Amino acid sequence: MRIEEIPLKQIKRPLPRVNDQQKVLALMESIAEIGQQEPIDVLEVDGEFYGFSGCHRYEACQRLGKETILARIRKAPRSVLKMHLA
Repeated sequence: MRIEEIPLKQIKRPLPRVNDQQKVLALMESIAEIGQQEPIDVLEVDGEFYGFSGCHRYEACQRLGKETILARIRKAPRSVLKMHLA
């Protein structure tokens, strides 16, 4: 596992999620003021990134116009990805 900044546009989010907009706005304020403190978790499968958590942080960074996001990256085989999608 490693932590690094990765481009938002490279993260696939295959499961739809409705975020609490008040939480997103609070995170936008916090990230704008002190930066992102907690990385999101992503799976790296065959060189592609998949996000299943950190939805509020992801949207906050997107809405702030950030190009990258701090992510905790865990390499995984396709079988693990399929389990997340089931």
